[in-house]
Amino acid sequence: MSETLKKQNYSLLDLSAKVEYALLALLELASCSARKTPMTMSDISAKHPIPERYLEQILTSLRWAGVVQSQRGSKGGFILTREPWQLTLLEVVIMLDGEHKEKESLAENTLEQKLLRDIWHEADSSAQAVLSQYTIQDLCEQREARLQQSEMYYI
Repeated sequence: MSETLKKQNYSLLDLSAKVEYALLALLELASCSARKTPMTMSDISAKHPIPERYLEQILTSLRWAGVVQSQRGSKGGFILTREPWQLTLLEVVIMLDGEHKEKESLAENTLEQKLLRDIWHEADSSAQAVLSQYTIQDLCEQREARLQQSEMYYI
C-alpha cells in the first residue's frame, strides 16, 4: 500500500451513522434482553451521543423490521424481539441501508469492465461474509472482555 493511502487512513467501506447508531442501540438492548427489561431512548442516549429524534427514527425502522418491540407506559421502552445471537451485523446493515443493487451495465461489456466488476464483487462478498459472522451477542461479549481488560490494576 502506498504511503499516501496509509497517511490518509483510507477506508473503502464506510459505516453509515444510521447503522452505527442502530448497532449501539441494539448492543444496549441486548444487555437488557436476558432480564426482558425495556430500555428507553433516554437510557440509550445517555450511554451514547445519539440524538433522540434520530434514535427514534432508527428504532422505528428496527420495529418495522421486527427486531425490536416498543412497550408503552411508565415502565415502557424497547426490547429485542430476537435473541442477540440470532441477529447478524449484516442483517442490521441491510435493514437500515437496504440492499445495494448492482449498477446497470452498458449494453457492451468490455473485458476490462467485466474484470473490474468481478474484483468489486469479490470485495463485496468478503465484506458480507465478515459481517454475517458477527452477531449482536458477539458485540456484547467483546465489549465485556475489553471492559474486564481495562479494569485490571497492577500494584
